[in-house]
Amino acid sequence: MRCDPFPLDTKDETPAFEVIEGKALRRLVLTCDHASNRVPPPYGDLGLGAASFERHIAYDIGMRGVTAMLAERLGATAVMSTFSRLLIDPNRGEDDPTLVMRLSDGDLVPGNARVDRAEVERRVARYHRPYHAAITERLDALLAKGETPVLLAMHSFTPRWKTFARPWHVGLLWDLDDRLARPLLEALRAEGDIEVGDNEPYDGALIGDGMNRHGTNRGLPHALVEIRQDLVADAAGQAAWAERFARLVPPILELPETRRVAHYGSRAGARRPR
Repeated sequence: MRCDPFPLDTKDETPAFEVIEGKALRRLVLTCDHASNRVPPPYGDLGLGAASFERHIAYDIGMRGVTAMLAERLGATAVMSTFSRLLIDPNRGEDDPTLVMRLSDGDLVPGNARVDRAEVERRVARYHRPYHAAITERLDALLAKGETPVLLAMHSFTPRWKTFARPWHVGLLWDLDDRLARPLLEALRAEGDIEVGDNEPYDGALIGDGMNRHGTNRGLPHALVEIRQDLVADAAGQAAWAERFARLVPPILELPETRRVAHYGSRAGARRPR
């Protein structure tokens, strides 16, 4: 196992984000913060074994596939990370103590054990900020054209947390702005074949996360989707969920309340793992 926690020259030519440019539903911008379990070569495997990178601690299982399929079906824009959340978590604010995890769901991360502020800043500058800048760039472009962007963040969650078997098939997370979450919750529940969580399995109020940063603080309609990982572990499951959201989301984008910028400002929220 390799662990080089303080590389001065990252020598990583892979961009921090992958983009699918939208065509038809241009107002819809999908994000996938934890799309990849990739760690850049200079960091080796952060001192972990290969098995750790197949776990939820490294990425959101199944969600790159769901996001890419959904973007293709709707002609929506998608911005997806290309680095593991074990390196740095793009769904955390830059001042969040869990931005670089030293211990994640029982796994010690040796490559993160001795990171100092300078190393954290290197990872922020090389991966975290460019990813968010790519999202901001596309939101700004839509606003400049007189369009109100609608944000949908795509995540997945583990079927069990410690001894608790999570009953939900899908959950929607939201905080102050329910313009997208409420009608999407209603549409998902009307399906009749799935258990839908409202701010489950986590609370949607997390200051500094992607939706707080790009949605709440900018007054844009948004919601965070959480799909149970066993349901999207293979291509068939990913396609099924992409088809479901491709059917349910477009009518909601026609609602008048999704076509305006609101003003909520920022507020502190619960800090819970995602």
